[in-house]
Amino acid sequence: MARIAGVNLPKEKRVQIGLTYIFGVGKATSTKILKELNIDINKKVQDLSEDEVNKLRERIAKFATEGDLRRKVQSDIKHLVDTGTYRGLRHKRGLPVRGQRTRKNARTRKGKKKTVANKKVVTK
Repeated sequence: MARIAGVNLPKEKRVQIGLTYIFGVGKATSTKILKELNIDINKKVQDLSEDEVNKLRERIAKFATEGDLRRKVQSDIKHLVDTGTYRGLRHKRGLPVRGQRTRKNARTRKGKKKTVANKKVVTK
């Protein structure tokens, strides 16, 4: 089992998809890395040689991944909240940050519905 950046990659998956299990590495980045290292995209993780795994480790170490990236994202959000920006207020209140509507949707951010007593719904 290949362990890269503190993550165990699934053995039965293709390398291109297996690398996406690392936080901060998406499909495009994994494809780019594999092309640079001349590793077949369709190769399974279990079929990688030790040399190829080491090359992947060295290449991915150049990116901000896993814990470092998570800390950076959290500190960026904290900065927005502390400076009192509009985006920071939306983060603080647990509402959508990027301009999505909230009247009908946004249940992922807002959570379970809370019924408000005596609120009439006006339809046009």
